[in-house]
Amino acid sequence: MEVSAISGLFQLVVHDMKTGHGNWEDLVIKSTKFHAQLKATIAASTAFLDSFQRIADMATSTRGE
Repeated sequence: MEVSAISGLFQLVVHDMKTGHGNWEDLVIKSTKFHAQLKATIAASTAFLDSFQRIADMATSTRGE
């Protein structure tokens, strides 16, 4: 009896792994795209802040005459 229960459980696990493979693959693909977008956002934010800092430095160095 226990052997058949373990066998049935094993078959369920194998079936779940086969049917879930596409979902895992989709998650990995979407994660890769999300990572690339985060890197692009960080680069754009850094460029914006650098530009803003240059303007602030320029404003600080003006004499106000």
